[in-house]
Amino acid sequence: MGKETGFLEFRRMNNGDVAPLERIQNFEEFHTPLVTDDRRKQAARCMNCGVPFCQSAMNLGGMVVGCPLHNLIPEWNDELYRGHDEHAFNRLHKTSNFPEFTGRVCPALCEKACMCGQYGDSVTVHDNELFLVERAYEKGYIKPVIPKVRSGKTVAVVGSGPSGLAVADELNHRGHTVTVFEREDEIGGLLMYGIPNMKLDKSVIKRRRRLMEEEGVKFVTGVDVGRDKDSREILDGFDAVVLCCGSKKPRPLAVAEPGKVGGVYYAVDFLTRNTKALMKAKDRSVAALKEVGGYIDAAGKNVVIVGGGDTGNDCIGTVIRQGAKSVTALEMMPKPPVERAASNPWPEWPKTLKTDYGHEEAIAVFGSDPRVFETTVKSVTTDKKGNLKEIETVKVAFKDGKLTEVPGSEKKLKCDLLLIAAGFIGCEDYTAKAFNLKLSPRGTVEPIETSHGDGSSVSLRATSHGDGSFGLSLPGKPVSIYRAGQKLFSAGDMRRGQSLVVWAIAEGRACARDVDEFLMGYSNL
Repeated sequence: MGKETGFLEFRRMNNGDVAPLERIQNFEEFHTPLVTDDRRKQAARCMNCGVPFCQSAMNLGGMVVGCPLHNLIPEWNDELYRGHDEHAFNRLHKTSNFPEFTGRVCPALCEKACMCGQYGDSVTVHDNELFLVERAYEKGYIKPVIPKVRSGKTVAVVGSGPSGLAVADELNHRGHTVTVFEREDEIGGLLMYGIPNMKLDKSVIKRRRRLMEEEGVKFVTGVDVGRDKDSREILDGFDAVVLCCGSKKPRPLAVAEPGKVGGVYYAVDFLTRNTKALMKAKDRSVAALKEVGGYIDAAGKNVVIVGGGDTGNDCIGTVIRQGAKSVTALEMMPKPPVERAASNPWPEWPKTLKTDYGHEEAIAVFGSDPRVFETTVKSVTTDKKGNLKEIETVKVAFKDGKLTEVPGSEKKLKCDLLLIAAGFIGCEDYTAKAFNLKLSPRGTVEPIETSHGDGSSVSLRATSHGDGSFGLSLPGKPVSIYRAGQKLFSAGDMRRGQSLVVWAIAEGRACARDVDEFLMGYSNL
C-alpha cells in the first residue's frame, strides 16, 4: 500500500475533457491527462484491500464486476505512487496484452467494484492504466520481444479484433508462428471501424500492429476466409486454427431495412464509412473529412438512432460532428435511476443512468438530452423516391416478460437518417457455414462435446483455467475425447456473444492456452 492515508487525503480527479462545443470541431481524442504528480496521488488512493474486488471479475446479480483480466491493480497502483513506472507497467502487462485499448474504451468494471466507491469515489484505475501504458511507450519500456526459439508449429487466427490479437500475441510469444487473417483493409475489427476516432485514435492500433509485426506476427488483410479463401485451405495449411470472427451480424429493425428504405443504415456500417474517410483526410478535423467525402453524411439532417448502448452513443457523437440538424436516440428500456437502488447494492454493477460523451455533446449543442426511453419505431414514411422522411414512434413496456406497445402513445417525428444500433445477434452465417459449425440460438458457436460410454454426451465448458472449452469439432469429425485430433478453436464475441473489449482479450488469452496445450501437450501460458 503506497500511502496508508491516501484515500483520506486525496480526492478523486479524473482526466480532463475538452469542452463539448470545442471538441465537436474534430475527431481527435479529447481527454487531457493529469500532470504526473497528480497521477501519483490518484494511485495513492488505492487501499490495497485484503479482498481486492477490483480484480475479481465476480458475477453478482447476473452482472460481472471487477476486471476479467484479473489485473494486479493494487500492485501497480503502489508502484505508480512510488514512481516505479517501469515496474508498475510490467505488473500491468503481465495480465493485460493491450492496456492502450482498455485504457481508452473499457467501462472500468474494476472501478465499479473498488472499495473506495462503496461510500465515496473509486480509485481512477482506468486513467492510471492509460497513464502507465503511454508512459511505457514514451520511455521505451515497450520493446519488441522476439522469441529466441520457435516451436515449429503454425497457427492461423481468423479475425483481428481484440480476441484475435490477444490469441496471436500470446501464441507468438510462446514461440509458435502465427498468421492473422482479416477481411478488412486494416486490423483491429471493431476497434478500428466500430469505435470512432475520438474514442480510440487509429494510430494507437497501428502502433500495436507495428510492434507485433516486429515480434514475428504476420497480418494478411483484405482476405475474407470463407469467401476469398476456402476454409479447408486454412485447416490443411496450419497446425491449429482459431476463429475470432466476432459477432457482427446486426439485429434488424423490422419496419425499416437498410437497402430497402433510403436513409436507413446499420450503425457499424455508418461508423465504418466515417472512419475510412477520416483515415484518408489530411487531419482529424471535420473540414478535412468533408473534403474527402465518401461517407454517410448527417449534415443538415434530422437523425434518429435506435439503441442506447455504446454504439448508439458513438453514433450521436459522430453525427453531431458531421453537423446534424437534430438528434434523437430511442431506447426501449426504462430510464435508469440516477442513484443506486436499495436492491442494487455495492459491489454489484450499478444500474444507474450513464451520461456519456455523445449525450453531453448533444446537450451542449441542442440544449437537451437526446434520449427517449421506453420507445421504439413503429413505422416509417418515405417520399416518392423511397427515401425516409418521417417515422412514427410508440411507447413500449414489458408485460409478463414480453414487449408490448402502449396504445395511443404514437408520435410522428421528422427523420432523414435512421441509424440502427440495436446490438448484434451472432457471427456471420457464411463463416459458420464455411467451417460447418453449429450455432447456438444466440448465434454463437457451440462448444465441442465428449461422449460417454452410455452414448450420452456432455458439453465441455468447464476447464481448470477458463470459463469453458475454446475447442470446436472439426467439420464432420465429432470429438470423442477432449482435444483428441482437434485443431479448430474459437474465442471472443463469436464464442461468447456480443461483449466488451476487455472480455474479448480475456477470451483470447484463455483460448491461447488451450491451443498451446493442444500443440505442445502442456502450456506455461
